[in-house]
Amino acid sequence: MSEPARVPILSTPRLRLSPFTPDDTAFVVVLVNDPDWLRYIGDRNVRSLEDAERYLRDGPMASYTRNGFGLLRVTLAGTGDPIGMCGILKRDALPEPDLGFAFLPRHRGQGYAREAIDAVLGDARDRLGLDRVLAITSADNSRSIAVLEKTGFRFERSDRLAGDAPPVRIYARLDTTGRVRYERPP
Repeated sequence: MSEPARVPILSTPRLRLSPFTPDDTAFVVVLVNDPDWLRYIGDRNVRSLEDAERYLRDGPMASYTRNGFGLLRVTLAGTGDPIGMCGILKRDALPEPDLGFAFLPRHRGQGYAREAIDAVLGDARDRLGLDRVLAITSADNSRSIAVLEKTGFRFERSDRLAGDAPPVRIYARLDTTGRVRYERPP
């Protein structure tokens, strides 16, 4: 599992977003077993380093190869400590790519998600040429809803991604011309 060269490393004043590698397995075990991840995103059956390697290989790393984008590891620029993930996904159940993000509890509420989202959406516009990006969240995930709204996403509809799955709220980021907006709203 090597890091594809075509997925860039993104930087912000406080963060570095880079493709996941097999060295990230221990971090992934912690992140995907966070109670909020399990509640709002779902159990990915990652309990061991081997499970995390499978998750990375079949998820983010496969997406890099297939799509040229995927979830990126978010680290603090000053220390290199991993704090979360953020990136663009392509789900079969949605007509356009969507934004995904998750952060460790101690790094929430500090603006890191907004900063990472701005970097990811800038790459989606500049490198991928995406003119529409969706985002999904559980109806009761008020923190994620607030982050999406602060970064310019607007609610479109509720829907089920699978027949027996609970409904999710679907958001889109657009401006009046139908182009994705990447600057942070006032």
